[in-house]
This record gives sequence, C-alpha cells and structure tokens, in this order.
Amino acid sequence: MKAVVQRVSRAAVRVEGRTVGEIGRGFLVLVGAEAGDAPETADEAGRKVAGLRVFEDETGRMNLALADVGGAVLAVSQFTLAADLSRGRRPGFERALGGPEAEPLYERFVGALRAEGVRVETGVFGATMEVELVNDGPATFLLDVARRP
Repeated sequence: MKAVVQRVSRAAVRVEGRTVGEIGRGFLVLVGAEAGDAPETADEAGRKVAGLRVFEDETGRMNLALADVGGAVLAVSQFTLAADLSRGRRPGFERALGGPEAEPLYERFVGALRAEGVRVETGVFGATMEVELVNDGPATFLLDVARRP
C-alpha cells in the first residue's frame, strides 16, 4: 500500500461540484492499494499515519503527532499511486488493485485511522474528484507499506 501524506493547514475534496470531505489542520492522505496488499497492510498504514510525528513542537522540531495538535485526516483513494513509470511515457497499472479489491483495503485504512482516535473525512471511492489543499511547510511524505510474508 502506498500513501502520499501531506501536512496541510486545510484540505477539501469535491465530487461533481459538491464538497464531500473537508478538514482544517492535519493530513491529506492519498492512498493506493497494490497487488499483494492485505487487510493487515492497511491496518499498519493507518497506525503509521496516525502516529507520524511531523508537526513542530515549541522548539520548531518535528515532534508532534495528529493527536497532539488536534489534527484530522482527509483520505482520498488514489489508483494512480501504483503506476509504473519505468517504461516508456505511458504509465503501467499492473500492480494496481482494481476497485473491487482495493475498496475494502481503503476502507480498512480509514477504519484503522479511526481506531487510533483520528477524525477522518473521505472522498468517494472510484469517483472523479477535485482535491484542494494548502500544504503546510510544504511537508510531504511518501509511505510504502509492503506486505510481509
């Protein structure tokens, strides 16, 4: 499972012109499921995101987590994160899970965040979405949680 975690001062997602998810301070997380991902992979990704200490403390050091700053997560499914760009100019999606396999993992990721006490807003799985954000920092992190044997 891959995730792009962006520290934001605010973020929103719209579907067909209607806002379906919106947060203030926290993370915009773009989430993509890949072949080999399991429910446990989604659980681990949720725990990692909830515990990331990437907000500044009083000394300016990245030392605080979402819970410490009262932050939330806007989680948006992102099929294209699994793209392979190593060949040619057109992305390959062989590693990306299709909707029926990916949606339960995305929902599991959201559930894992909520189980950690994080307030979570979401986009609409599989929809064409407009995502708006104000990246705080900017601070953007790549998370790749591989399935372990």
